Amino acid sequence: MRKNLLLYLFIFSLLFTIFIYVNDKKILDARDAEIQKLKAEVERLEVETESAAALDENESYFSLINNEDAMTYFEDKGIEAEDVREAIENELMNQNKVDIDNSYVPFDGMEGNMHINKIKVLNHKWVIADFTDGTYWGEVFFTYFIDENGKPELIAEKSFIYPAAN
Repeated sequence: MRKNLLLYLFIFSLLFTIFIYVNDKKILDARDAEIQKLKAEVERLEVETESAAALDENESYFSLINNEDAMTYFEDKGIEAEDVREAIENELMNQNKVDIDNSYVPFDGMEGNMHINKIKVLNHKWVIADFTDGTYWGEVFFTYFIDENGKPELIAEKSFIYPAAN
């Protein structure tokens, strides 16, 4: 009887060990698969981040704030480049009135009033702006100077309006 009991205990412990081994193996395989999936996701996100950084670098290349020469130009005059950018943006946006065209847009609104939407100060002399009346849109290129009072004087050099879509 004692011999049979030991035999049954041995078989039970052997089956229990096999069960634990198989169960742990499944858990480890699932975790390994999850780790591989997460590593692939990390690699994809790193590539995406690198491409976004490169795109951001290209996007900000023509920018007053990222142009050392343009910033030095204003610093030599005792003016902060960020203040110049804000003054130009304020000057252009303040001309967006409810019932009249923006005076800096060289086109009259056809389906409404022309208003400036976006502004990019390219360097210490040039600005580009996007405008629309809700249906028609275009861009205008300005040269600018800062007077002795720190107020920008903007001159529209070139502009165009996109043809209407059919």
